[in-house]
Amino acid sequence: MSNNVIGSFEGEDVLEVHLKKAGIEASIGTFGASIRDLQVDAPEGKRRVIVGFPKFEDQLANKSWHWGAVPGRVANRIAHGKFTLDDKQHQIVLNENNTHVCHGGTSGFGVRNWTILEQSSDSVTLGLESKDGDQGFPGNLSAKVTYTLTNDHTLAIDWSATSDAPTLVNLTTHAFFNLNGTSGENTSTHKLLFEADHYTPVDDGLIPTGEIASVENTPFDFRTLRTIGDTFHVDHNYVLRNHTGQLRRGAELVSSKGDLMMEAWTDQPGIQFFDGKPLAISQPGHDGMRIDSRAGLCLEPQVHPDAINHDNFPNTVLRPGEEYKHRSEFRFRKA
Repeated sequence: MSNNVIGSFEGEDVLEVHLKKAGIEASIGTFGASIRDLQVDAPEGKRRVIVGFPKFEDQLANKSWHWGAVPGRVANRIAHGKFTLDDKQHQIVLNENNTHVCHGGTSGFGVRNWTILEQSSDSVTLGLESKDGDQGFPGNLSAKVTYTLTNDHTLAIDWSATSDAPTLVNLTTHAFFNLNGTSGENTSTHKLLFEADHYTPVDDGLIPTGEIASVENTPFDFRTLRTIGDTFHVDHNYVLRNHTGQLRRGAELVSSKGDLMMEAWTDQPGIQFFDGKPLAISQPGHDGMRIDSRAGLCLEPQVHPDAINHDNFPNTVLRPGEEYKHRSEFRFRKA
C-alpha cells in the first residue's frame, strides 16, 4: 500500500496515509502522528471537520499548536517542569514562557516523526521510541497510536505505551474541530455539553491549583447543551462524572446550524477543552480557510494536567511490566 510523501523533517520523509470507510475519511501524517484531515457525511455531502493545512510546510511552520497531533510523553502541563518519582526529582525541558512544560517539552511526541507499523484501508498504527532522558523523562518508552475508522461514522483512537523504568505517560489528541466545515464560521456558535459536574481551576500560568471545583454558577457549566459563546477564554480540564476506566460519553458538540453532531467517548477521567481563542495563523488552512480566533476547538481526553504534582488527581505513572492504554472515539452523525 503506497503512502504520499508530503515533506521531510530532520532528514526523514514525512508520510501521509489516507483511510476510508463508508461515511468517513481521514488522512494521518507521520509527523506528530497527526490527524491532518477528517471528512464526514453531512447534509450537503462530505464536510471537513478538522482545522489543518493542505501543505505540510505550513503545518511545520505552526507546529507549536500541535495540529491533530499526539502530544507526549505527558500531554498538557507540568508545573515548572518538575516532579518527584520514587524519591528522585526530575526536571523536564521548559517550553512555555521558560516557566512550565506543555505537551512534553520542546521536542515532545507531537513534533516528532513517527513510524508506520501497520496499515489497512481503514486503520493505521504508528510507533515512536523515546529514549531514557528524552526531554528529561526517565525510562526507555515505546509508544503506539492506532487510528481506526468504523462503519458508524466513528474515528477511534487507541494509544499504548510501555517503559523499562518508572516514568510518566499521558497521551491524547490535539485535533482542532470545527463542525461548520471550512466556511470560515468559527466555533463560538457551536453548542457543547460535558458529562462533568466539576473542573480543575488554574492559575495565571494555566497550572491547576489542585482544587476540583463545581461548575455550578460558573461560566464553565456545560452540563446541558448550550452555545459556547465568545465572552471568555477556556483552556481547562473537565472532570468527567462516574469515571470507571470504561468507555463512556464525555462530551457532545453540535454545529452552528445544528446539522452535524459529534460525541467524544473516552475511558479517561477528564477532557481538556481548549476553545482556540488565541489562534491567529497567517497561512491558509484547507480550502483556503482563515485560521483566526476560535476557528477550531480541542476536546482532549486525558488524565488531569500536572497530575503527578497533585495527590488528589488520577495517576499518570507507568512502571515496568505495566502497559498504558487509552481509547477514545469521536462519533459523528447528521442531526
